[in-house]
Amino acid sequence: VVADDDSVRGFGCLVDDPDNFDIEIVQWPAQGWRPVDAGTGDEAGTVEGIFHSEWHGQVLRAKNDAVNGDYILGWSTNPETAREDTRQDPKRVLLWHMNYHPDGGQLFVPLDNQPFVVPLAMPGDDLALEDIVALWCDGSRGLYIHPGIWHDGVFASTRGQSFRDRQGRVHARVSCNIAREFGVFLNVPLQPVTS
Repeated sequence: VVADDDSVRGFGCLVDDPDNFDIEIVQWPAQGWRPVDAGTGDEAGTVEGIFHSEWHGQVLRAKNDAVNGDYILGWSTNPETAREDTRQDPKRVLLWHMNYHPDGGQLFVPLDNQPFVVPLAMPGDDLALEDIVALWCDGSRGLYIHPGIWHDGVFASTRGQSFRDRQGRVHARVSCNIAREFGVFLNVPLQPVTS
């Protein structure tokens, strides 16, 4: 789906001015009937760094300097035969994993204004494949994702792209291994699908 203000609504929003945009931070949940004291449990703030999304042959890899993360986001072909020593222009990503952050939102701002894709789904631990949407962003604006929204990293539509990343410092993560849980990979096109 092409990202615009309407298609992004509910997942987050498109951002024109990332320097003046606040990341939502969610207060730590109470463990029982006693509430968390006011003004506490949401003080960790945010962390910022560069999110690198780069194709190594048929393997899409990512590094998130903000949280010291290093990931395989997906493949352009069957992962059992995917090669990193080839030079193809990928047309899709086979998605195997999604996660959400219960503690805070996340903002991705493209540094080179190139298109990118982010898979998203609404909150709830009962993730359903038919509820996953791949948003194609034209690269002219940043994409902000609310806390609790299922997502994966940013999929580069070119050989490699970098993004300014700002997110909650706690960086709690709840994950779903789509391949293991559902027995499939999801085919995510890197260009908008025309009907």
